[in-house]
Amino acid sequence: MSGLFSKQAAVYAAARPVYPKDLFTKLAALTAHHRLAWDVGTGSGQAAISLAEHYDSVVATDVSEEQLLHATTHAKVRYLHTRDAMPGEDLVAMLGGEGSVDLITVAEAAHWFDLPAFYGIARRVLRKPGGVIAIWGYNYRVSPVEDMMTRFFNTTLPYRDPRTWLYMNGYKDLPFPFDDIGLGREGEPASLDVDHEMSFEGLIGMLRSGSAVTTAKQQGVDLLGEREVKELEEEWGGASLVRKVTFKAFLLVGTPRAQD
Repeated sequence: MSGLFSKQAAVYAAARPVYPKDLFTKLAALTAHHRLAWDVGTGSGQAAISLAEHYDSVVATDVSEEQLLHATTHAKVRYLHTRDAMPGEDLVAMLGGEGSVDLITVAEAAHWFDLPAFYGIARRVLRKPGGVIAIWGYNYRVSPVEDMMTRFFNTTLPYRDPRTWLYMNGYKDLPFPFDDIGLGREGEPASLDVDHEMSFEGLIGMLRSGSAVTTAKQQGVDLLGEREVKELEEEWGGASLVRKVTFKAFLLVGTPRAQD
């Protein structure tokens, strides 16, 4: 999947929303220690930078080298490229060994993972007891422009990777074999509002950075051609309008089970 996000890495970094600070405050309050956090599928580092406000050190990993080139630098954040077939033992060692991680976060990326393999690594590296894993994402549910977003996303359906249905359905079907600690559990994600000041240019940038739009382009179909952009501009209210929007995100948080 790394190729789907390499060509538009700069657009992705500029266009995607920033997650609310109180989310990271809540997550940090759940962990027994604050030595190390691991942000998986970090992209351009939106979550990693916020984690650095609460943890002594943050390891932020991604399979896309191009995405990491556009990540925001921070003294506490160490960005690492993890190739697709990286052996589990190497990854555990890279993170500091078993039981070394206080918090694992995955923002808008878990649907791309080999989940059994990832969860196996997560159980090994999370501190026991007291380690926490948090996974969240967002989709077309963006208030107050959800109808417009739904119509656009319907045009992407022929080009969607089957894995993206996990986030299109709000992670309700995403396996999450961890004990519930009150912020969403398997089959019942918690709701998470992500407020964002967005320009029309930012909207188009966000849509262009989507994997289905990239796949369509590779097949010779431009889902955001001149006519489509003009229609979106009219629905948005004009190219110069900056709107406050709310991404209706979804959240799963847990801790390793006693038998793990």
